[in-house]
Amino acid sequence: MIAIDLFSGAGGMSLGAVHAGVEILTAVEKDTQACATFKHNFPRVNLFEDDIRNFTPPSLPSSESVVFGGPPCQGFSTSNQRTRNKQNPDNWMFKEFFRVVEQTEPEWVVFENVRGLLETEKGFFWDLIINQLNILGYVTSFAALNSAFFGIPQVRNRLFIVGNRKGRKFIFPTANYEQVTVAEAISDLPDIDNGASTSWLPYAHVATSKYAEMLRGNLKGCANNIATNSSAHIVERYKHVPQGGNWEDIPIALMQNYKDRTRCHTGIYHRLRSDAPSVVLGNFRKNMLIHPEKDRGLSVREVARLQSFPDSFEFCGSIGFQQQQVGNAVPPKLAEEIFRQLQQ
Repeated sequence: MIAIDLFSGAGGMSLGAVHAGVEILTAVEKDTQACATFKHNFPRVNLFEDDIRNFTPPSLPSSESVVFGGPPCQGFSTSNQRTRNKQNPDNWMFKEFFRVVEQTEPEWVVFENVRGLLETEKGFFWDLIINQLNILGYVTSFAALNSAFFGIPQVRNRLFIVGNRKGRKFIFPTANYEQVTVAEAISDLPDIDNGASTSWLPYAHVATSKYAEMLRGNLKGCANNIATNSSAHIVERYKHVPQGGNWEDIPIALMQNYKDRTRCHTGIYHRLRSDAPSVVLGNFRKNMLIHPEKDRGLSVREVARLQSFPDSFEFCGSIGFQQQQVGNAVPPKLAEEIFRQLQQ
C-alpha cells in the first residue's frame, strides 16, 4: 500500500504505517524542527518542507493507496464555524486535507484528530468532515480509540475516521491488549536527574516487560535522555506530590506565585503512578508532569516510551522542540493497529 502523510509532525503516524507494511511516498510538514526529526528517521521518504497550501501531490495508484493525517483544528474561530468563511486562512489547513484527497483519489482515507472534534460547535466540524468525505465518494467509519486498551502505557483518546472509495466499510481493530504500566514501560531506562542533558546513555537495567523489550530491540542504550532543568522552587513542589497526586498536594505556601491557586488544572504537577498507564502526555512540560519516583520532570525518551516510539527513533532539535514533537505525536502503535487492519 502506497501512502501520503499530511501534517506529519515528527512521524508518529508514518512510523505506525511503515510498521504495518505501508510505503510512505510523500509526507508534508512545515515545522522546521519536526522536519529534522522526520528526515532523520525516514531518510528515504520525500518530505515536502513547506506550507501544505503550496503542495502539489504526486499521483497515486487507483488501488492500494491511502492519504492520512491529522489536520490542526485550533485555528477555527466561532465566527468561522458559523459562517463557513472560506476566505479565512485559519480554515484552509482543514480544507487542504480534502484538496489533496480530491486530487489524488486514494482508495483509503484516514483522518485523525482529537476526540473533542465530535462536540466542537455542536458537531459542526464533524458534520462537515463526514459530508465532505461522502461528497468525494467515500464510505466512512469512525471510532474514538483509547491507546491504553491497545497495549500502550498511556490513557489517550484519539478520533479516527476511515473512508473507502470502493464501498468497503472499515472495521476497527478490537482493543484486546493487557494494559501496560508506567513502570513496565520506563523502569529499564537510563537513570537521570533533574536537568539531564546527555542524550545517549546506556540502559540502567534489563527490560522489565515485553513492551520494554519490544521498544529496545537489540540496542545497548538510547538517545533523548534529556529533561527540563526545573528550578529549585519547582523541585521543592515536586517533593510534596505522591503518585497519582497533583498540585493540590503542594502546600499553599509554595504556590504563592499563582494568583488563584484554586483555578489550577487537575493535570498540573501530576505525578505518574508506577502501577498504571500514564495520563495523557500532550504538553507534559507545561503541565510539569512528574516522574513516578524521582523529583523531576519526564525525559523525552520516557515520554517516547509512553507514546510507544521504539528507542531507535531519535528526536532532533533543542529540548523544548523535542518535548513538543513527542507530546504532539499520535502513538505509533495505535496508528499501526489502524493500518494493519486497513491492509487486511
